[in-house]
Amino acid sequence: MWRNLAKHVYTRRLQLSSQHSSFSPSNCTSRFYFPDKARALESQDHVNSLRPVAGLRRIGVLSSQKDELGRPGFGVTKTPVNFFGLFGYQKGYASAAEAIASEEDMSGVDEVQELVEEVNKGDKLEKQPKLIGGVAQGKHNVLRRRQIKMETEAWEEAAKEYRELLSDMCEQKLAPNLPYIKSLFLGWFEPLRDVIAAEQDLCKQGKNRAAYAPYFDHLPADMMAVITMHKLMGLLMTGEGNGSARVVQAACHIGEAIEHEVRIQRFMEKTKKKSASSNNPDDGSNPVTKEQEKLRKKVSMLMKKQKLQQVRQIVKRQDDSKPWGQDAHVKVGSRLIELLIETAYIQPPADQLGDGPPDIRPAFVHTLKTVIKETQKGTRRYGVIECDPLVRKGLEKTARHMVIPYMPMLVPPLNWTGYDKGAYLFLPSYVMRIHGARQQREAIKRAPRKALEPAFEALNTLGNTKWRINKRVLGVIDRIWASGGRLADLVDREDVPLPEEPDTEDEAEIRKWKWKVRAVKKENSERHSQRCDIELKLAVARKMKDEDGFFYPHNLDFRGRAYPMHPYLNHLGSDLCRGILEFAEGRPLGKSGLRWLKIHLANVYAGGVDKLSYEGRVAFTENHLEDIFDSADRPLEGRRWWLSAEDPFQCLATCINLSEALRSASPETTISHMPVHQDGSCNGLQHYAALGRDKLGAAAVNLVAGEKPADVYSGIAARVLDIMRRDAQKDPATEPNALRARLLISQVFFYCYLFIYFLVCVCVCLLVFIFPFVSHVY
Repeated sequence: MWRNLAKHVYTRRLQLSSQHSSFSPSNCTSRFYFPDKARALESQDHVNSLRPVAGLRRIGVLSSQKDELGRPGFGVTKTPVNFFGLFGYQKGYASAAEAIASEEDMSGVDEVQELVEEVNKGDKLEKQPKLIGGVAQGKHNVLRRRQIKMETEAWEEAAKEYRELLSDMCEQKLAPNLPYIKSLFLGWFEPLRDVIAAEQDLCKQGKNRAAYAPYFDHLPADMMAVITMHKLMGLLMTGEGNGSARVVQAACHIGEAIEHEVRIQRFMEKTKKKSASSNNPDDGSNPVTKEQEKLRKKVSMLMKKQKLQQVRQIVKRQDDSKPWGQDAHVKVGSRLIELLIETAYIQPPADQLGDGPPDIRPAFVHTLKTVIKETQKGTRRYGVIECDPLVRKGLEKTARHMVIPYMPMLVPPLNWTGYDKGAYLFLPSYVMRIHGARQQREAIKRAPRKALEPAFEALNTLGNTKWRINKRVLGVIDRIWASGGRLADLVDREDVPLPEEPDTEDEAEIRKWKWKVRAVKKENSERHSQRCDIELKLAVARKMKDEDGFFYPHNLDFRGRAYPMHPYLNHLGSDLCRGILEFAEGRPLGKSGLRWLKIHLANVYAGGVDKLSYEGRVAFTENHLEDIFDSADRPLEGRRWWLSAEDPFQCLATCINLSEALRSASPETTISHMPVHQDGSCNGLQHYAALGRDKLGAAAVNLVAGEKPADVYSGIAARVLDIMRRDAQKDPATEPNALRARLLISQVFFYCYLFIYFLVCVCVCLLVFIFPFVSHVY
């Protein structure tokens, strides 16, 4: 049929018009489609275009030219016709000459059927939504607006909430219904706001010439009050575990947060068109040039289109203000802490008040702490902020009321393109955590872009990984935590009661009682810190559990190691974090994935099982399938086999995923979201073994394949212990170290070779691995 059609075209000298703009059944026969040719042409067409438009070549007057094989060909012009551009799919279309040259012959029914199928495919492709970050463009735009609001309005929304709560409390007496710490914030908010406003008035009038004065009036007083309270409370929750924080650290954090919010507010003000300037005529006191007005309109347009990268570039060029610096951060933060200490008071709840006057006392105190230097003789003193025990008691339930600016992102983070260009849309983001090291900051700023490109690409890959919350595991954790903890390595939510003072005058008994009291207080301080940490992690998990997915922007520390910028709930955290998190985009397990899932279960169960060979670990999992199914079905009501694992929550998550796969009709096609964590064995020694081509060292750190995983620490400990035993057998009269060796051996057996572990860290690596290599070289 194709040959007859081409012959008909040849005799009639058919010419196709290049002005077609629509598709109709009448011109279906004008397409000459060959599947094999189309696939060949696809690779030669515009591969870099997202939606290449297939063009039909216009057939011109026939010429007597011959092709490479000596066959007569048609004269063809090179003007493409946008004939099938409406369908948006990439196919190749042949000319009549190619139709004649083809040996393929098809019936008319088959031709029409194939033609209809291609049209339907084009319609489906046209209707298919464009995906950005794995979601449709419309949903991505909604998530992006939410992300912008999260980053730019966190502190502003918190200040607004406190103003509304203050009004409601005065009108409806709602204070008893507020959470404990939030009611404290509400009581401190108004006095702190007023003294900050008074301080700002003095700065504006020039009566305050303190070093912090130039930076003190850039934000509203209520916003500065909220930042100060939340930042200090956050440090007290995650600080040294006893409700205290170092003054310098707290001041630096508060001052830095104030500067970040100032820059965000300045940015928002510059990109917002002021309605007052359009309503009131310009009186000449504040002239606005045409260039500034044009720039403002351009920024407003870009903001509406959400082209944030271009906005950031424009604002950076227009913002000529210098960074405040760490000194200014400390001075501003110190003054705000001082004002908070002067205005924040606390009293016991009404049910704990006695018959006397109310016990009103400061909520925070500034004290000096003395520590003994370990490396040299002497002491060191530094200032700390300590909170009242009543405040500390309420800190454990405060996480859900705290503002966490650097939350996981709802949209993929911006690609890193510079030292401070990337990650969050508006929040200040830096590719390296320098912690005040100015020389390091300047060095990375001067580094050429090409040298940093590999690091940028690695960070972008990590940041574009999509995560989600494992709701089943989170539900189990919430049940355990609501019942008081004490399971699966969760800390007890109750403090250890203090021992009663003995009714005796015996100094030995009193001294023993004091030691017990000190030990109990230390235990309670540690529990307090762990409870605060768990509350923060669970608060983030509960907030993100209904999201389809989220992202973790990453940056580097001074060693070049990559970490998520969100500090609480991330995949590099504890077993609790790793058990809650899973990949948002699942993949079929396959034969290899199912095997690795079984190996992963043995790894997280540990207890010596992780030291078996891969086949041994797979066998361990297959021998405990009944326990695995029971753990997945009844995690708290069943036999609780998963609680005996070293990483219980990761074990529970793996049990759930493995149970779903094994119970399905096709386990290998089951979609899995489970991350299988892998870690290196003493990475430093792996590098040394590779550099020195050390076969013995490579085998000790699993750099070469082996039947079972090697444990370099146990191997070194056994070798050192053997050396010490030989030294202990020598005569102390001739070998002074023999007596010391005997003493060390007795300590090793008594303390379960803890001392050997320190020897490993200090010197044995050099003796066992480096020294033989150096001796061999020289």
